[in-house]
Amino acid sequence: MSQFFESIKIEDQKIFLLDLHQKRVNETFANFGKEGSIDLGKIFKSLNHDEDGLFKLRISYDLDKSFRTQMIPYAISEINDFQLVENNLYDYSFKFEDRKEFERMKIKAKADEIIIVKNNHITDTSFSNLLFKKGKEWFTPNTFLLNGVQRQHLLKNKKIKEVEITPQNLKQFSHFQIINSMNDFDDMFIYPISKITNLPESGEYLEI
Repeated sequence: MSQFFESIKIEDQKIFLLDLHQKRVNETFANFGKEGSIDLGKIFKSLNHDEDGLFKLRISYDLDKSFRTQMIPYAISEINDFQLVENNLYDYSFKFEDRKEFERMKIKAKADEIIIVKNNHITDTSFSNLLFKKGKEWFTPNTFLLNGVQRQHLLKNKKIKEVEITPQNLKQFSHFQIINSMNDFDDMFIYPISKITNLPESGEYLEI
């Protein structure tokens, strides 16, 4: 049974952010005391993918280096609303295949998507990192569940900055957006902060 996965952007037969995806896979093997890794670039080439358009390459793998692949046509979806959900115990330091805790939080929420609050700090949605806009600049929380490859890429290229973001200071920002390997911050939907239905003054955030 697979324990981890990577979702990689493939557009017009080109693979994106491969070095960061490979780094994360290598670190996963090393953290759990395993030598070697799987070669994501080699796996992609072996698929002989020859279709243009936007696809998500999902590679599920285990620490014995067994893996399976799916090449899935991808379209960006708009989200109607978001809800802050408090969960101080959840650890998602690695890209685990088991996402039951995310699913449990989403079922209890009364919105399309959740924004997870951990130790009174904004972290991630159930499937992405976050960016928040103040003036003309974009910021990402310095707290996160998973340090995503797009987040790392944008920080490295100085397109965004890290800052402390809590439920109490969310109103300092005018807009936000979600980023992950499939969604960079040039072509994402941008949401007004009011899309978060339970900002502190309009109601307590949901404890899970």
